[in-house]
Amino acid sequence: MGTVTIDIDGQSYEAETGSMIIEVADDAGLHIPRFCYHKKLSVAANCRMCLVDVTNLPKAVPACATPVADGMKILTRSEKALMAQKSVMEFLLINHPLDCPICDQGGECELQDVAMGYGNDISRFTEGKRVVKDKDIGPLIETDMTRCIHCTRCVRFGTEVVGLREMGATGRGEHMEIGTFVETSLSSEVAGNIIDLCPVGALTAKPSKFQARAWEMQSTTSIAPHDCLGTNIAVHHRRGQVIRVVPHENESINEVWISDRDRFSYQALSARNRLTTPMIKRDGQWQKVDWEQALQFTIEQLKLVKEHHGAEGIGALASPSSTTEELYLLQALMRGIDSHNIDHRLRQIDFSTQHDDPMFPKIDFSIADLDDMDATFLVAADLRNEQPIASLRLRKSTRYGRVMALAPFANHENFRVAPYIQAAASELVEHLHKITAALVAQQKGSVSASLTELFVDIKPDPDHETIANELRINERACIIVGQTALEHSLSGHIKWLCRTISRLSDSAYGELSHGANSAGAYLAGALPHRAAVGVESKVSGWTTQQMLQKGLPAYLLLNTEPELDSSYRESARKSLSQAEFIVSLTPFAGGEMMDYCSVLLPVAAFSETSGTFVNVEGNWQSFRAAVSAKGEARPAWKVLRVLGNLLDVAGFDFTSSEQVRDKLKQRLEATTDAHVGHLHNPEQLDFGGELPKPLNLYDTDSLVRRSACLQQTPIALQNWRREQILSLSQFDTGTLIPIKEVNHA
Repeated sequence: MGTVTIDIDGQSYEAETGSMIIEVADDAGLHIPRFCYHKKLSVAANCRMCLVDVTNLPKAVPACATPVADGMKILTRSEKALMAQKSVMEFLLINHPLDCPICDQGGECELQDVAMGYGNDISRFTEGKRVVKDKDIGPLIETDMTRCIHCTRCVRFGTEVVGLREMGATGRGEHMEIGTFVETSLSSEVAGNIIDLCPVGALTAKPSKFQARAWEMQSTTSIAPHDCLGTNIAVHHRRGQVIRVVPHENESINEVWISDRDRFSYQALSARNRLTTPMIKRDGQWQKVDWEQALQFTIEQLKLVKEHHGAEGIGALASPSSTTEELYLLQALMRGIDSHNIDHRLRQIDFSTQHDDPMFPKIDFSIADLDDMDATFLVAADLRNEQPIASLRLRKSTRYGRVMALAPFANHENFRVAPYIQAAASELVEHLHKITAALVAQQKGSVSASLTELFVDIKPDPDHETIANELRINERACIIVGQTALEHSLSGHIKWLCRTISRLSDSAYGELSHGANSAGAYLAGALPHRAAVGVESKVSGWTTQQMLQKGLPAYLLLNTEPELDSSYRESARKSLSQAEFIVSLTPFAGGEMMDYCSVLLPVAAFSETSGTFVNVEGNWQSFRAAVSAKGEARPAWKVLRVLGNLLDVAGFDFTSSEQVRDKLKQRLEATTDAHVGHLHNPEQLDFGGELPKPLNLYDTDSLVRRSACLQQTPIALQNWRREQILSLSQFDTGTLIPIKEVNHA
């Protein structure tokens, strides 16, 4: 695109052809008042607050909808512009209630700010103000639609960004109202973003209603503890209490959006069953003790188990959302006592190809590249349920590109996916065989004989041919392996097939892993077959599957409830209940852990500890604590450091989480024998396979399970995804624990 020269308030600026006046002004640091305009939404030009004076034009024009032209002279502070802006402001305030003293938006309200600069002290309007009846649109968003100024940001967000039009306008003139058409809760997993978009107090966060004023809160940037993208957030807190969580802009990851899971899971921090004091079970009764007693008892019991059963009688299971520092110290502790039984892959079933895995699960493209993909192939990837922000970004690619999918569930995405092959879990591998066979046939002569022989008798269908062809002919193409695929009982074969498809079609490959820090867990060495920085361990310990199905005398649990988090729920209940000793480093008590645990050590939860998450791009994102931990809880890395010291394990002399992180980074830079993964063709193709029972979006970890407002949403209550999996696992046939039982334990 070319450039033009324009003049704004007597200053000359270069601008791209087609840019709007307001965009050029923003880039130049010049403020033009606005309400309906937002850089991530389409231009509506319905508030008229951004009217400016353009030389040689008879009337003021909206800066958001007027493209620049060469030689254009614009005045934002002329008498004509100011008169137009003040007139618009007067009309907007006619029906707006004087709620500022009790409005949650007070202090950060765009209407307040603009009214101070462009409003009148006294209103000339003497008629009665209109009143709009509020609608209950769910447990997350509080409405006061009398305050609404009809900017339609919330409507455009749903239509353009999410692809789900839940909000809209009804009526005409002063009878116009913004609402949900019919009284119903918002069902989108990213609906909370309309709270940030609303320029007034019409849409506010219901869980934090009336809790604090904007100027009373401090803001600490952090990283969301749920998704592998590394969503950037800002934690707003006051007097040691988290009040709310909002997006922190990062164009390369989450832009200006966050999922409701990231926004509202903080409610769990004040759950009734927060663990604030160390506890020991004696004679079947739980007793509160001090840290010295709890740690001493833990050390004695671990030594006793090691003496009677050997070090391999002890196993450690960790949440993939634990920090890299915590995971590094946990594996160092376990290997320091000569046990290699450590794993974070709680949802994985197939470990047959774990030695061929790359250093960590990653994507071969940037997260921002999802916006512009020409062809994307989703393999059992339920993005809305697993990675909501990735779903928003991929939706943008459908403007010009194509999304295709193979999955054992119905299409939940809010954009066109074609072809969409819905197949039973036992048929996923067969469909991937056919797509691979199509590529092998399309590239005769350039494929190895061994690979050709594997697929010689497989005949693809038209949909398989289409997927193969689209991936091959498009320059920007990628294959995304989702969490459901990684949970499949033949996930190793699925990953090999997808990597083969990627290589044959010259398209990028990526895995969207579980939790917030699976990549960090791999690098930290929280694996039974690899130590830190990807170095193969001389001795391979037990995987999650082996530890929970075969059982061990002792377990060390970090931020996890295996009976709820893992794919082996019934096996976990049985093995944990039969163990001699279990110590859990957890922010919460209650539920089944009270039956099987021997010691509960309270550790800091999200926002209460410092640490680092590594996202699927391989970016290390560190964060610090926003508030202090509750009661006597301590950061998990500190608890692990003390346990290491008490067990006389070398290398546990860290005084900060930053030192742990730097130590791991130094080892990573110095290593020369890290495992980078290999692509070995199997001797024969596998068929069949099963899936474990899936987790709902708001059932993925201990935080979201204890967030009261999230558990009241339609997504949590309907459990729609659980009912649409076509083939459930045959390894676990037990029933799920109802959410309310966990919350109120």
